[in-house]
Amino acid sequence: MTLMHQTMTQTSETTKSPSKNPKLRPIPRFIFASRWLQLPLYLGLIAAQGVYVFHFWVELVHLLEAAFGSQPALQALITSIGYKSDVQITALNETIIMLVVLALIDVVMISNLLIMVIIGGYETFVSHMGLEGHEDQPEWLSHVNASVLKVKLATAIIGISSIHLLKTFINAANYDEKVLIWQTLIHIAFLLSAIAIAYTDKLLTTTHSGQH
Repeated sequence: MTLMHQTMTQTSETTKSPSKNPKLRPIPRFIFASRWLQLPLYLGLIAAQGVYVFHFWVELVHLLEAAFGSQPALQALITSIGYKSDVQITALNETIIMLVVLALIDVVMISNLLIMVIIGGYETFVSHMGLEGHEDQPEWLSHVNASVLKVKLATAIIGISSIHLLKTFINAANYDEKVLIWQTLIHIAFLLSAIAIAYTDKLLTTTHSGQH
């Protein structure tokens, strides 16, 4: 009797527990499979990141060549950062180096943002990557969802905007006053938007926790 009771209990639990991959009707299966249409978008972002990597190394090589006295490399740097001066520049100075380094940091931060969107977006909206237990799994990926991803993207955009604003202030003599004001206002708008997103996410999380 005991063996029969255990067998019936296991059968009942198996019947009640949902299958790991439930069979969907054709239309829901088709709609759910449409998430794979996002895959080319993430592959395109990977290609865009490759362009950023190439641009980073071009600027870095120009900086190193200019440090050893290459005039073509120096002029290429001056053109790329939009630096202007009343006197002819024949060697690197602190301002040019700072602007170039900030431009390189800007590229790195945008690349980090791309990685966050590619990996987090794929994991959240397309399919699990199966990185659990992997030694290189990003710390934030273990608890990523749409809300967390929005907050992280907002904070990353603020960091990128801060770098752009700092570059503008260092090179302020070459910008119109209206440009400086508008860039500052846009940065403040990004900051307020990130605060609003984080606060809204906190309210939703608190409400959801209270219901349970």
